[in-house]
Amino acid sequence: MMRGAVRGLARGQLSVPAATVSTARRVLSTASAAFTEEEPSEHRPEPSQTSTFLDIGSRRLFTPEHDAFRQTCRQFFAEEVVPYHAQWEEAGMVPKEVWRKAGEIGLLGVNAPEEYGGLGADILYACVTWEEQCYAKGSPTGPGFALHSDIVMPYLVNYGTDAQKKKYLPRLCAGELICAIAMTEPGAGSDLQGIRTSATRQPDGKWLLSGSKTYITNGFQSDLVIVVARTSPEKKAAHGTSLFLVDADKMKKGTPLKKMGFKAQDTCELFFDDVELEADALLGELDHGFYYLMSELPQERLQIAVEGQARAEAAFEEARAYVGARKAFGSTLFDGQQTIRHKLADMKTSLSVNRAFVDSCLDLHSRGALDPATASMAKLSSTELAWKVIDDAVQLHGGAGYMWEYPVARNLADSRVPRIYAGTNEIMKELISRTCKAVEV
Repeated sequence: MMRGAVRGLARGQLSVPAATVSTARRVLSTASAAFTEEEPSEHRPEPSQTSTFLDIGSRRLFTPEHDAFRQTCRQFFAEEVVPYHAQWEEAGMVPKEVWRKAGEIGLLGVNAPEEYGGLGADILYACVTWEEQCYAKGSPTGPGFALHSDIVMPYLVNYGTDAQKKKYLPRLCAGELICAIAMTEPGAGSDLQGIRTSATRQPDGKWLLSGSKTYITNGFQSDLVIVVARTSPEKKAAHGTSLFLVDADKMKKGTPLKKMGFKAQDTCELFFDDVELEADALLGELDHGFYYLMSELPQERLQIAVEGQARAEAAFEEARAYVGARKAFGSTLFDGQQTIRHKLADMKTSLSVNRAFVDSCLDLHSRGALDPATASMAKLSSTELAWKVIDDAVQLHGGAGYMWEYPVARNLADSRVPRIYAGTNEIMKELISRTCKAVEV
């Protein structure tokens, strides 16, 4: 009965009344515990064995409950995002109404506790939302749902007080508020220890926040921003940095930045000019901000890896569909050109190999065993692979691949920045290299 309820919920009920959302969340969040598998996981095919990388019902990580949730996500992105994404690219942002629609059906705050408005589901449900946004036509990057739900909100869940959680989490899960995190500064990108934004405690216990941040995703539409600031300048940054919850009315926002890709995702600069914050704006313990960042970065890097893998898989499917239909020299490109068939074989093999590693990392993370170096490997391998595979997909499209109307063109532009954010891939190599030194026997 539980399985039937989940599947029924997931199929075609995107206009589910708001009053039924709590019931939907309860069903989804408890499904895994009540589930006795009809189809043993070892019988689920791996992506290399399926008709397409986008097939629902593959990969041993997932259950039919995850599949049902995937159907809900797939329908949402197909109906509520893909038809309008080109308009949003022109506007430089996604309407807030789309966030509220996503919140209504439980696509935001998937891992947040039920008591605060989330689904209380496992990390694999969140993974489904990441993948399905990339699997949608054109791999639309506009909705910054993943950063909102799975990069920013965990700081509140893991380090916030009960009062802070009650104040913000229900509205974040509902899509009524949009959140962002402000780490990067003009002089401090991958080097978080170079942060200059400061927060000074006043005699009355309040804080004065001063500084600026740049390249902040969701920044222009944000209602809540977690700001990284130095609080003990006499200490090294790793031991003197804190996190603060800052409402939108406390900051100045720059004009949305024009970017090579991610054109529909709003990104801007934020300015704090002696902003007065209440004492309870401090998130977690004083001077523990750097430790919190280091604890949460593995999930952020895993998310980027998952998205890179899914984006590359979507590009592969676009490419093989194109060469299977495009005719030249009397036959389709696929049938008539061995070099094209072999290129697809190389792409599929690389994708299948990396998929196995990414899924291994997802499994580790679901068990609380993903270490920073392995997460860095996943981010490095997936973003580099995505860039190569999507570039190959553009080449297989020929001149059409350079036209913005084709999904692979937009996908290539969007695949460049993941090699930079959340720590550049050069930084990933440095982190990984620390595990490579020979062990003395």
